[in-house]
Amino acid sequence: MKAWHGKVLRINLKDQTSKVETVTQEFASKYLGGRGWAVKYLLDEMDPKVDALSPENMMIFATGPLTGTVAPTGNRYMVVTKSPLTGALTNSNSGGFFPTEMKKTGFDLFIFEGKADKPVYLWIDEDQVEIRSAEHLWGKNVPETEDTLLAETHPKAKVACIGQGGENLVLFASIMNDKHRAAGRSGVGAVMGSKNLKAVVVKGSQPVEIADPEGMDHICREMSKTVGNVMKAGGAMRVYGTSYVPPITNEMGILPTRNFQSGQFEGIQGITGDVINEKYLKKPKPCFRCPIACGRDTKVDDPKYGGEGEGPEYETIAAYGSACGVDNMAAIIKANYLCNEYGLDTISAGMTIACAMELAEKDYIPQETIGFDLHFGDPDAMIELTHQIAKREGFGDELAMGSYRLAEKYGHPELAVTAKKQEFPGYDPRGSQGMGLLYATSNKGASHMSGDIAYSEVFGVPEKIDPLSLENKAELVKRFEDAFTVIDSTGLCVFLSVRYMFDPQVELWPTPMSKVMQFATGVPYTQQTLLEAGERVFNMERLFLLRAGITHADDTLPPRMLNEPLPSGPGKGHVAELDKLLPRFYEIRGWNEVGIPDKEKLISLGISDYYFQ
Repeated sequence: MKAWHGKVLRINLKDQTSKVETVTQEFASKYLGGRGWAVKYLLDEMDPKVDALSPENMMIFATGPLTGTVAPTGNRYMVVTKSPLTGALTNSNSGGFFPTEMKKTGFDLFIFEGKADKPVYLWIDEDQVEIRSAEHLWGKNVPETEDTLLAETHPKAKVACIGQGGENLVLFASIMNDKHRAAGRSGVGAVMGSKNLKAVVVKGSQPVEIADPEGMDHICREMSKTVGNVMKAGGAMRVYGTSYVPPITNEMGILPTRNFQSGQFEGIQGITGDVINEKYLKKPKPCFRCPIACGRDTKVDDPKYGGEGEGPEYETIAAYGSACGVDNMAAIIKANYLCNEYGLDTISAGMTIACAMELAEKDYIPQETIGFDLHFGDPDAMIELTHQIAKREGFGDELAMGSYRLAEKYGHPELAVTAKKQEFPGYDPRGSQGMGLLYATSNKGASHMSGDIAYSEVFGVPEKIDPLSLENKAELVKRFEDAFTVIDSTGLCVFLSVRYMFDPQVELWPTPMSKVMQFATGVPYTQQTLLEAGERVFNMERLFLLRAGITHADDTLPPRMLNEPLPSGPGKGHVAELDKLLPRFYEIRGWNEVGIPDKEKLISLGISDYYFQ
């Protein structure tokens, strides 16, 4: 078996035992790896109706067949589990250096079951597995935890851990690796905290075997050359990372502003990549074996907001900046540092604070409940609430449940800009129609990482399409969703993959990706079989959701998106036209009118045993 080690480590935290399992070549190739393998395990072994924070919820760390290989950006892993924020299945992706080190231990997946009686961490040195006490680490933030663990284990080990956010079961807590990289969305950190698992520490040297090393080296050199032409020195991603995006979305009228009340921010000049580069950037920072280097090492010399760390990326700038009405980049960077230290998803944290600001400004939440006057544009309140969320202190204890539950408690759930109870990323679907359909149909709630059609609607990759047009949008969203499922399952980063895997001449089907997977695994993947594997995994996730009680009624957008037209920008006067797009999406997916996959579709994908009625 090539590219896959074919080995799974199953850890029972209650009994503090572990065992090694192997997977067949048929299993490996049919479900690709990473996200695909993990979904198969969860659907087969876990009741989708379990409480996400109960010991019965399984949590899986999953690498892909290209993780740790010479493939550019082949350094991602997924955390797959049931989300406490949405009640749906989630897959949260991260890079850095931890994923390759995990793969080098000789295991493809870590499956965590049960709950430890007291805090523990997992230490894996090659195939030596230990479950150690973490009582001395409980209460520590992410940097302190990692530093302590490296001193206890090995200085060259890699660490994935939770901070106080995960310990305190904040429903959007993240798992942090390499101190600054986040498996951020949907509360995977809370699941880890609910299991009393503080950290996973890995060190390995097992090589990833390749079926055709010569072919693999050649095509990966070509990939690096291709991406080098796109991401060359002087290109936006190399110079700014994703912080070049706010002026683009602002001009399009889709930059979330004041909790999505509008799509254009008058303070845009304060939250651009130029501000970061001129005042705060130390250097670009790549993940392992990445030619893009979109990460930013930054430092803020300021008596109030001072600090040093990594970020912010676009989504953080949108959530903590324009969505909160804040144009102070130093404060946004400080909030980003705090989220990394506490282990919080910056999107949900910032957007939940933005929702609270609107509720407060409209007098739906009494000032005495909050403890101070809360309004848009207040950076100090924004930072104070971030502290409170992580510690579940004061009003932060209510914010820790996410914006939907907050707004619902105070009688105005319509002010929570969520899909399946997860906060929107930084693209307003009223001016980017494909993104609206994506948010509504994503298996993990609102997420650009489920199939980011903004690549075409906003950035013109692989070709520019009209963001306001409805033509072929259902077809495009399906293709992007299936393709992103493939990318997640292989262990590559979408930043590179969408640039080389789509070819407009073949209607956006992936072309080089099938060859990379052939060379790596020895499996004769074609364009069609690779996309079918992505479609297979996506449908299995849908079947998990249906069994969990999530139905077509949840494939929707908040009232603001459906009923309140954009007030300015190119999309002025538009709402999200979900009612026109969703029926067609169901049709081309082979689902019935209430979003249940037809048996014929499941038969064609080889998963008819999971048929749901």
